[in-house]
Amino acid sequence: MKTFLLICDLKDEPEAISAYVECHESVSPDILESIRVAGIVEMSIYRWKNRLSMILKTTNDFSFENKAKLDAANPKVQEWEAFLGQYQSHLPGTASNWRWAIMEQVFEYKSEEEKS
Repeated sequence: MKTFLLICDLKDEPEAISAYVECHESVSPDILESIRVAGIVEMSIYRWKNRLSMILKTTNDFSFENKAKLDAANPKVQEWEAFLGQYQSHLPGTASNWRWAIMEQVFEYKSEEEKS
């Protein structure tokens, strides 16, 4: 299993932040299925003010390239992404069509119990 951490900023507007949170209270089964088909086993999104962090746990063969191809071919995902895009800001250094930035892991600790 692979783990990824991504970040994204929402527009720093109370209405945008509230709307984004509300959208995730009831995610369409079509969107959840697209997440599963891409090889994502677990996904969590956390928020601090207008900064989002997403933790992905994926299958070993997961790739962002494959997920992007699957998403591009799925009209429901395209609709969902366009809708959410109205609340998100573009992070510096990311591609114009990519609002989430993949974080680089710089440290990891595992207790002896976790290693066995």
